[in-house]
Amino acid sequence: MQVLGIATGSTDPDTVLGDLAPRLRERGRVAIVRADDDGFSVAAEGWEAAGEALSFEDVMDRAARDHDYCLVVGVHDGSFPYVTDGEVDVPDPALALEQGDVDVEAALDAIEDGEPHETLGSLVDEIEDSGRADYAGAIATFTGRVRAMEDEDDDYTTSLTFEKYDGVAEDRMAAIEADLESREGVEEVLVHHRVGRIEAGEDIVFVVVLAGHRGQAFRAVEDGIDQLKDEVPIFKKEITTDESFWVHERH
Repeated sequence: MQVLGIATGSTDPDTVLGDLAPRLRERGRVAIVRADDDGFSVAAEGWEAAGEALSFEDVMDRAARDHDYCLVVGVHDGSFPYVTDGEVDVPDPALALEQGDVDVEAALDAIEDGEPHETLGSLVDEIEDSGRADYAGAIATFTGRVRAMEDEDDDYTTSLTFEKYDGVAEDRMAAIEADLESREGVEEVLVHHRVGRIEAGEDIVFVVVLAGHRGQAFRAVEDGIDQLKDEVPIFKKEITTDESFWVHERH
């Protein structure tokens, strides 16, 4: 699910939504998530939800399972690109509104170029909808997560931050998917690695394999994560209770 934030002060965000949402609906299913004093609300295609008990992560994870795009109003955490009228402080990348008007084509480019919001559930849903699903008797998955400690004497890892070479990492992961899919019995493979700051206990990376038989699926999953770690240029910064450091500088 591709995500774009709308960060405005005096400009009515509904004006921006009115320009962008219809164009995005020409490309796929669109969810609209809003944050306010009462919590989060989501207007999605097929369901709605609202309330203080909803977290932003829960709302986004749920929307990612059956939507292609999400427009977010009122959340400025820097995890996706924005359009802004300049009256709200948001991280880059940000696309400026001109006298309250959005450059629709530039905004569409920004949402397509941003990092997708994926979960294990959204990837499994996608692979279950594969045109090759009739030939498959197994789905195997791997999820890597932020480990807080390896043993009791370790400093507690509070979070990891991941950065990647844009374009290069995506090409390498696509090559891994294609390599695994060339194997007998492997019908489709999806690989996704999150970037940015990820807290202890949260998910980092997913490998999902659709295959004819479980043995083919298990082998492809294991080889997929091994290849990703060996071949994809992704850099990891570890933040513990005592220090922070780039892991590649320690090896």
